Amino acid sequence: MHWLLLKIQSTEQQADQLSDALMDLGALSVSIEDAHADTLAEQAIFGEPGDPPPGIWQQNIVTAMLASDADVPALLAAVQAELQLDGLKYQLEQIEEQDWVRATQAQFDPIRVTDTLWIVPSWHQAPNADAINIVLDPGLAFGTGSHPTTHLCLSWLAQLPADLVGNANVLDYGCGSGILAIAAKKLGAATATGVDIDPQAVISSRDNATNNQVNAVFYDSADYLHGQFDIVVANILSSALMVLAPVIAQSCKNGGKVALSGILESQQTMLLTHYAEWFEMDAPIQQEGWVLLTGTKKCL
Repeated sequence: MHWLLLKIQSTEQQADQLSDALMDLGALSVSIEDAHADTLAEQAIFGEPGDPPPGIWQQNIVTAMLASDADVPALLAAVQAELQLDGLKYQLEQIEEQDWVRATQAQFDPIRVTDTLWIVPSWHQAPNADAINIVLDPGLAFGTGSHPTTHLCLSWLAQLPADLVGNANVLDYGCGSGILAIAAKKLGAATATGVDIDPQAVISSRDNATNNQVNAVFYDSADYLHGQFDIVVANILSSALMVLAPVIAQSCKNGGKVALSGILESQQTMLLTHYAEWFEMDAPIQQEGWVLLTGTKKCL
């Protein structure tokens, strides 16, 4: 069995209309991509919260997946008639059936954080059975350990002194998949708590904690009752870190540790200056253009 991929060149003004028309006329799925993706002309349109609403690329490829017996000329004629277009430029490709689950899984290997801490998808065996192995599959929530921001936080947690982590109450603010709270608990934390604004993240975190047989608790931010913790980690966008700074500071005990990630190198000075009101900040730790900021809560 196979499917057809119909790829139509489109302007910014036509893309959404083309997508809707193709779905109405029987396409199995439709996607819109930057026609210059993976080139120097690729156009960035997605910003952080608070930025202007994203638009769409100026030059697009609208891709429709069709059944193998689809009448492509008739479909194109119907689309052009409905939208009053003429001379659409397109390509037609054939895609063969395959084991999509196996093909997807093949893209994800175990991730080494340190020699003693690994992130292992459930379909893999742990490369080091004696290490702390967090079983975590790619899912809807952010945080599989592959992104530098998550990797920086995990590495920092793993390298904290054992006596500091061993008796700590840890808060993962913006928990995503729950990976940081789970890692903290596996590293010996007394308690691990996660909170997120996304209900799917809370569900994912709870499932991942169960799969890893750790006792961590996760809350929707609307239901979270604020407390104080020995260690607070927050791997979220820099704009959110700025807005939430008073809350994150209040959540950390005097003398407690904070770790902030999701920060680009160009944003580190702004964040360092802002958080210096509450924390004695350490030197930034950098990886692939991203920065981890850590510090110790002042006795205010």
